[in-house]
Amino acid sequence: MEWLTVPFEVTFVQRALWGGMLVSAICALAGTWVVLRGMAFLGDAMSHGLLPGVAVAALLGGNLMVGAVVSAVVMTAGVTALGRTPRLSQDTGIGLLFVGMLSLGVIIVSRSQSFAVDLTGFLFGDVLAVRQQDLLVLAAALLAALAVSVLGHRAFLALAFDSRKAHTLGLRPRLAHAVLLGLLGLAIVASFHIVGTLLVLGLLIAPPAAALPWARSVRGVMVLAALLGSVATVGGLLLSWHLSTAAGATVAALAVSLFFVSHVLAGLRDGRTRQIHSTASLLEVN
Repeated sequence: MEWLTVPFEVTFVQRALWGGMLVSAICALAGTWVVLRGMAFLGDAMSHGLLPGVAVAALLGGNLMVGAVVSAVVMTAGVTALGRTPRLSQDTGIGLLFVGMLSLGVIIVSRSQSFAVDLTGFLFGDVLAVRQQDLLVLAAALLAALAVSVLGHRAFLALAFDSRKAHTLGLRPRLAHAVLLGLLGLAIVASFHIVGTLLVLGLLIAPPAAALPWARSVRGVMVLAALLGSVATVGGLLLSWHLSTAAGATVAALAVSLFFVSHVLAGLRDGRTRQIHSTASLLEVN
């Protein structure tokens, strides 16, 4: 059993474990709404839209998290504003912002000859480089995400299933949508330096999507998604340690694998349930 415990005796792996579990909880809170509302493309666009702010912060020697927050605010405001344009579909607006922000980021990066390492960290993250202060930031982000989720739960729920009904109930769907975008931005900003922007969708979407067939409520999806994300974190760190693979990518890949396993098992369960009902119906007829 030493192969299970030895990796976690190392301090930086312990910090990576806590960091991954905190990120899993944050992504579960935001990712559940992303899955329920079919906002995966928006999540992808927002994660890549962080590049200009991060690039400017890196070139100026500033805090990358601050740069990411600025970009997330710009993306959120842009998506909200374009979503109110009647002649422009939301997907079109998101796509334009996605390409525009990513292009701007690449232009900024191209102005530096020594940005390769920073760009690699931005794209793929470095979960093994999590510091003690990073854990404090993640804990604060989790508390903020939890507060937004609790306070906005009713409005988010109505918005996810019927925005017109949300308006009828006086829940201000436009404001709820903007706050939900803020929650998504918070999850991405908190996660990008752990698993990177290219892999953040693995923890943002895969665990909630894997939890969906098994949970009976939105809160149940969130709790199960957080647990599955934590399982992916533990398993990914173990595999990364023993196989010498990239830790963040291994965690994200395991999260996606859990999604496929979940849906295969759910399909088998549903098939078994239909078979039992069919047999019961035949017995009643006879």
